[in-house]
Amino acid sequence: MKTITLERKPVHAKAKHPHELIRRIQKGLPFSDLKALQTQIDVPLEQLAGKLSISRSTLQRRKTNGRLSPDESDKVMRFARLLEHATDVFGDIDKARAWLKHPQYGLGGAVPLDYAETEIGAREVDNLLGRIDYGVYS
Repeated sequence: MKTITLERKPVHAKAKHPHELIRRIQKGLPFSDLKALQTQIDVPLEQLAGKLSISRSTLQRRKTNGRLSPDESDKVMRFARLLEHATDVFGDIDKARAWLKHPQYGLGGAVPLDYAETEIGAREVDNLLGRIDYGVYS
């Protein structure tokens, strides 16, 4: 399993096996992982929170409590996974960010980060990245 890096530390550095990562998500990731993702994707925190379906008031509570809910943690990992996949495909985090933030023909003109708000959409983004990586861009 690949290591998804947030804030210069692997999100699942302690997770030697996928079930350990699942347990961390079920427990709720630290709020700092959301901040790290926000920095890496380079979008305002409130905009990213909106894409993760976290309201402004909930965002403030999470910041105060220092921990995300399991559902929010799962979404953070989804976006981190896509950022890592795009970075692998394009070979550069800046190119990956740009690709994730702009409409893509292969998604019917949708913005990948918008599409990734749902799991099915995230799978489509992942599939498109796979096609690009194998030279079957459509």
